[in-house]
This record gives sequence, C-alpha cells and structure tokens, in this order.
Amino acid sequence: MDGPDYYIPAAALGAALAFKLPGMLRDWRDPLLRSVCALLVLAACTFFFAAPPTIAAVNRITGIPNVSAPLVYCILAAFSASCLVLLVNWRGGPPEETRRVSLRWVVGYGVVVVLLIVLFALGDAPEERLRDLDTHYATTPYIREMIVLYLVGHSVAAVGMTALCWRWSLQVCGWLRGGLVVIVFGSLFNLAYGVSKFSAVFARWAGHDWDALSTLAAPPLASIGALLSAIGFILPLVGQRLSDNWHAWAAYRQLGTLWRELRSASPSGTPTVRISPLSPVELRVTQRESDIHDGLLQLDPYFDRGLRTSAYEEAVAAGADTREAQAVADAAMVAAALRARAADPEGEVISSARTYTSEATQGPRDLVRMSLALRHSPVVAAARVRAARSESGTR
Repeated sequence: MDGPDYYIPAAALGAALAFKLPGMLRDWRDPLLRSVCALLVLAACTFFFAAPPTIAAVNRITGIPNVSAPLVYCILAAFSASCLVLLVNWRGGPPEETRRVSLRWVVGYGVVVVLLIVLFALGDAPEERLRDLDTHYATTPYIREMIVLYLVGHSVAAVGMTALCWRWSLQVCGWLRGGLVVIVFGSLFNLAYGVSKFSAVFARWAGHDWDALSTLAAPPLASIGALLSAIGFILPLVGQRLSDNWHAWAAYRQLGTLWRELRSASPSGTPTVRISPLSPVELRVTQRESDIHDGLLQLDPYFDRGLRTSAYEEAVAAGADTREAQAVADAAMVAAALRARAADPEGEVISSARTYTSEATQGPRDLVRMSLALRHSPVVAAARVRAARSESGTR
C-alpha cells in the first residue's frame, strides 16, 4: 500500500468528523458524541501516520530512527480504546456503571501506551524500516516486547468488539443492527490483521521468513478494519437522521392537501408566518400543522357532528380500522364544512358546536391520515357531493 491508499481513507474520516463537529459543539457534554468524534480523529490519525511517506517524514523531523513505530502503535491502541469506550456509551445503562467501565478501558490502554513508549526507549532500533519493522526487529530485546504488546492490545479489542457487537446485534433491529453488523465485519478484519502480524513475527522467532504476511497482507486488512469500524459507529447516527428527515418530508408532503384546503378557506387578511427556505423540515412540518389547526378552529362553527358519525360508520362498514375510520370521518366533516364556509362568504352562520374535539387535532399522524382521506377516500367524496346538493337545495 502506498501513500494515497492511506491518505484517502484519512480524508474520508476527516470529512465525517467535520459532519459531526457542529453537533458536538452544540452538545459537548454528551459522552456519546465525544466518543464518536474521538474515534473519528483517532481513525483518521491511524491512516495518516501509518502511511510510509508520513513515517519517513516523522523519523526525519525528529531525527530518531523508527520513532514513528511507537507513535503509530500508540495511536492504534488509543483507537482500540475509543472503539470500546464508544461501544460502552452507545450500549447505555446506569451512568455510574458506564463511566466506570469506560474509565477501566481508558486506564488499561493508557498503561499500554506508556509501556510502548518505555519499551521503545529501552530498545535499540537504529536502522530505519518503513514497512517491515515488525519482522525486522522481531527478535530485538524490548522492541520485540513492544511489538507483541501492541498486537495483543489490538487483538483483545478486536475480539471484544466482535463478541459484544454480535450479541447486541441479535437483540436490536433497524439502523442500529446494521451498524453493529458492519462493526463486526470491521473487527474481524482487525483480528485478521493481528493474526497475520503474529504469524509473521512467530515465523521469525522460528527462523522462517513469512514477512509477506506482515508487509503485504496485514496493512490492507488493518485499513479495511478501521474504516469499517468507523462506518459502523457512524451508520446508525447518520442513518437515523436521514430516516427521520425522510419521514418528516413525507409528512410535510402528505399534509399538503389538508393544508391547502384550509388555507383556501381562511380570510384573505389572515397573516402568515414566513420561514426561511433553509429552515429544517421539522420546522416546516410544525408550521404546516399549526396552520391546519388554525384553519380547523376557523371552520368550527360549520362542523356537522352528525355527518362525522355517519361517515365514521360508513368507513368502518367499508373495512377501515378505528384510527383510519376516525380520520375519514374527520376529513368528511372538514370537506362538508369547507363547502358550507364557501357558501357563507359573510360568515353569518352560527352553529351550536363551539369547540372541535376530534382526535384529529391531537397529533401529526392523525392530521396526515385526515389529509390522505381528504384526497383519496370515497366516503369523503360522497360527503362533498351531499354537501353540494344540500347547498343547491337551500338556494
């Protein structure tokens, strides 16, 4: 693997971090958001500092041959810890227990980081090795222990992530399950990386040359594993947001029929609240629902509760369930009221019904059902026809 093979994933993870930073700045106390951002930073750093051009540059700048090795190993250990901490915070549970377990992982891998630095300082690695340091110094005192330590720490994290995420994925569904499955695959690649490295190192101890496992097979496995793990953690967060936006836009669009009908019945001087074209879809849905409720209040004197009851019975007889029948009945009453309001431009009608208590005003889902029924229900269409005939008969 050459420089671009490392820098492109690092740039992709940096872009994902830029996507998450605004949310963390708004709610920096959220441990889950902090853990996600820490993981993205460490994953990007792992790719960046493990690239051979970066390794050579760090060695040259510091003037210490192979100093990039403990640097990359420490970043890799921190990345392993961040994955485990994020998983603990993601899984949730009692706050005290979550903090306690997270602290254990942080302290444990913090000790690993310190030991890696100490072992490198005690060892002797004068010849710079950009790609095969693990096998070249596999028998060198202290450097040997440093290599084994970072591989053990990395493999422990991979095994733990695989087991925990797989068990958890069997208990959940949706985006969360998809993210956990991706993490499992990423952890398996990380585990395969450890196996390849260990095999090459053990072969050197036995006097054999399996360096290709360390220099050719292991780096792509590590890159894919780190990338998949980061994607797996981000996927449920991004996927859920996209799903929420999709449902919000669908609700906004479906409310359109009811909203336009009621707006057409509003007095011409009724003020409207304008929102920015860049406003979030949730605000647009809220405004549309508010306009609909205002329109229902203006139609209140024209509502015929008897018509609503008969429309409800017709919908039930046609096979509708309770919620759907209520929405159809409400829509039929609204359709007839719109006709009555149009026939009374001076607003002289006074009805005994002073309040509107239908369940249709209690939530956006019922308003959506009303809007769809207003557009598609044959019961509502029949109510319109009857209202039109009634108007003709009274003229």
